[in-house]
Amino acid sequence: MAAVAAHADDSSGQPQHITSVVRSDVRTGRLVRSTIVTPRLVPEQRVAENVITPRLVSAAPPPGAQPPPPNGIDEAVDQIAAKNFLSAALIHSVIKVESNYNPLAVSPKGAQGLMQLIPATARRFGVGDVFNPLENIQGGAKYLKYLLDLYHNDYALALAAYNAGEGAVAKYRTVPPYRETQNYLQLVADQLQKSKAKSAGVVGKNPQPVNPAETEPAGPNHIRKVVDRDGTVRYVTR
Repeated sequence: MAAVAAHADDSSGQPQHITSVVRSDVRTGRLVRSTIVTPRLVPEQRVAENVITPRLVSAAPPPGAQPPPPNGIDEAVDQIAAKNFLSAALIHSVIKVESNYNPLAVSPKGAQGLMQLIPATARRFGVGDVFNPLENIQGGAKYLKYLLDLYHNDYALALAAYNAGEGAVAKYRTVPPYRETQNYLQLVADQLQKSKAKSAGVVGKNPQPVNPAETEPAGPNHIRKVVDRDGTVRYVTR
């Protein structure tokens, strides 16, 4: 018996080991050739892995996440006004009249900070550091919002209570006849008017005089000074 080995590839390209065997048939005595095909083992080939570097994707802030700290007084006022459903111009006007934007201001009566909160009011509205501008504005805005809700959006009564106290407004059932409080309302109203003029782009342009009735905005936030025949000065909300 003789054997002959050979190598070949099948149609799929897989290497094969072919063995040809010649032997005699026991019955006929003839030589018979047999072919044995054995798949050939191919050494494993390692393929280089493609390493993908993960990319950082900025995710949206989760619901209820706090906004980033404001940058400056203007941005703080805008954020706090929106949160409390107030006009930013109103908060700016109160700050201007109360402290002229001095965060360390202290009045003879003990009112403190930008919006001149007395200690009891600061505690009432959760202000821990009354000289921290952000906390002070937050407390003052909460107090203004409380007063506007209390007096049904009557800005004159709300500002009078902010200046003279809720007890004084309850006592007189109107703006108290205190000169300081009446002057305060006028100053805040003037600042609001300046803010509206600035927003309209007319500051410094010396506009032509117009009918005052045309410049008075409708709505509860317009404070009007009324002088009675006997000289009594009253402030009302139009």
